Formats: sequence, C-alpha cells, structure tokens
Amino acid sequence: MKVTETNLPGVLLLEPKIMRDHRGYFMETFHAQRYVEAGITMPFVQDNFSRSVKGTLRGLHYQEPRPQGKLVQVLTGAVYDVAVDIRRGSPTFGKWYGAELTDENNLQLWIPPGFAHGFCVLSDSADFHYKCTDVYAPEGDRGILWNDPEIGIPWPAIDPLLSKKDAQAPRLADAPVLPRY
Repeated sequence: MKVTETNLPGVLLLEPKIMRDHRGYFMETFHAQRYVEAGITMPFVQDNFSRSVKGTLRGLHYQEPRPQGKLVQVLTGAVYDVAVDIRRGSPTFGKWYGAELTDENNLQLWIPPGFAHGFCVLSDSADFHYKCTDVYAPEGDRGILWNDPEIGIPWPAIDPLLSKKDAQAPRLADAPVLPRY
C-alpha cells in the first residue's frame, strides 16, 4: 500500500496494492497491520455506506463529542472528497485537503478525529464506504457550511443537491462546538 501525506498532518491518501489479471483485479480494502504501519492505530467499530446521485454534496460533517476518524473509499462512481481541519488551536485550522476518489483509482482517504468531512458526487451515482472509529452519536452530529467562504473549497458543483441540515449548517466561525487540537 502506498501512503501519501497531505498538507494536513494526519490526513493520509492511501493507495491499496491491486493485483490485476485478465479476469479483473483483487485488492485488500483493509488489513489492520498495514494500516497501523501507516499510522492509523485507532480501531474501527462501525462501517457505513451511502449511495448518492450526481451533484449530491454531503457535508461538511463531524461529530463532537465522540469524534470519529473515517477511512473512506468509493466503491462505484467518482466523488470529490474533502477533509477540513476544524480543531481549535491547530496550526492548520480552517485548511482543507481534497482528492478525487473513484472506482478506477481505488484511492482511500484517512480523515482523523477532529476533522470535518464532505464529498460531492461527480459521476451519475456513487457508492461510498466509510470505516469509522466511533459509533454514530446523534447528540454529537454537527456540520459546517459546505461553501463557507473562509474555508474556500472549490467544489465541482455550483448548485449541489443538499440536505436541509447541510444547507443550514453554520460557518466555521459560528460553529458552537468544535474539537480542540
């Protein structure tokens, strides 16, 4: 597995090793020891799956208290995936990293606890898989406005399909509860 550090310390772009032949390909989507060697030492306790249509934007989501680390991957389709450092006191507070994750490139993104996460669907539809380090806790379900100008993410959709919750999320500067660095 190839591990690439990003501009956000702790956020990693992972490229699993793929064995291809005339029948197709095989890859390990998770191997505990390899991920520990990459620096991802937290245990995963919940897997999530979403299917979304083109132009859907989900995010920017986080959980506080009980922050979740997320290992994410696209199973079918393509998304533009983003992590934002929202930890108060962090030297990279408000900075973001984005990557295109597709069923062709098989890339994974590790988003540690303390970061907000979101993605925008580029293909007709996308199947998206999350491995999480803590269970969903409704009392800690939070969000940051997807198009907060202070963050400045150049999303690939001008008028994305949003949930009511995501459309009404606060800007980072107005978020009532944020994790600490």
